[in-house]
Amino acid sequence: MTEQELEQQRAINWRTTGEGIRTVEDARSFIDTAGFCLMYPDRSLPLVPTFMGAYAGTATSLPDVKHAFADPRAQQATDLMVRLLREKAAFEMSLHGATTLIASAALFPFFYALVGDRTPKAAPKMKAQGAPVSELASSIFATLQKHGPMSKGQLQAQIARETSLAAMDRALGELWSILKITRVDYRESEGVLWDVLYRWAPQQVRDGIQISQHEAISALLSKYLESVVAAEQEVIEQFFSHVASRSKIREAVNALLQARELSFLVVGTKSLIRMTPPPEQQRRRGHG
Repeated sequence: MTEQELEQQRAINWRTTGEGIRTVEDARSFIDTAGFCLMYPDRSLPLVPTFMGAYAGTATSLPDVKHAFADPRAQQATDLMVRLLREKAAFEMSLHGATTLIASAALFPFFYALVGDRTPKAAPKMKAQGAPVSELASSIFATLQKHGPMSKGQLQAQIARETSLAAMDRALGELWSILKITRVDYRESEGVLWDVLYRWAPQQVRDGIQISQHEAISALLSKYLESVVAAEQEVIEQFFSHVASRSKIREAVNALLQARELSFLVVGTKSLIRMTPPPEQQRRRGHG
C-alpha cells in the first residue's frame, strides 16, 4: 500500500471524497461505520475522522472549535449531530478541553468502561485527573438528579445566583469529563440542556459497567484501526491517552499483535499498525 492509497481509503471511510452527509440517515450510517469521531478537527489529533468533515465532504478548509461560529456549515452540522443525540443514535463526551468526541450507540459503552463511574447514581468524587470534584460540581449533579434536564442558567438560578457562568462551565466540564452528566438537547431560548447520564442512557451505562478496561481498549483500538486503516503506535497512544494510560494501551496493542489480530504494515519509511487482513485477502495479494 502506498501513502496515496492509504489517504484515499481514509477519505472513503471518513466521507471526505466530495459528497457530504445531509440527512439523519446518512449521519447515522457514518457514525455507525466510523464508530467515533471528533466534532471538529484538532491539530493535536490529526488522525481521527470528524463530523464536520463528513458534513462538508472534505478534509480541507474545515473550522476548528474556536472558529466554528464563523462558518455557516458548522451550525448545520451541529443541528444534524443534535438530532443523532436526541434519538440516542450517538453520544457525546468531552475528550480534552473544548474537543468533543461523538461515539456511536454501540461503541459508547466501551468509552464509558474507561472513563465512567462504576456507581453511576452515587455523588461524584474524583475528577478525571484524580483531584476531588468541586463542591459546585457536586451540587449540580444532585440538582440534575433531583429535577431532571436543566440549562446552565436554570442550574445557576437553582443552586447559587452569585456563581459566575465561567464557574458553572468549569463545574459542568468536571462532571462531563467523567461521564456523570451529558448534553441531551439544545433549545434556542435556553441553550444546552444537561442531565445525569445514567438516566439519559441507562442501557449504555449498564453495558459499560460490565466491560473490563482491557476489553474496552481492545474493542476501541480495533474500531479505530478499521477507520484509519493503519497508524503509527505513537499516534494510537496519543489519541487513546485521553481515555486510558499509555501503559495499558501498549499492553493491549502488544496482546493484539501477539494474537495476530493486529499486524505491521510498512508504508514508505513508516512502520504502521493495522487490523490483520483475512487469510483469503492475504492470499489474493500474494498471487497479485
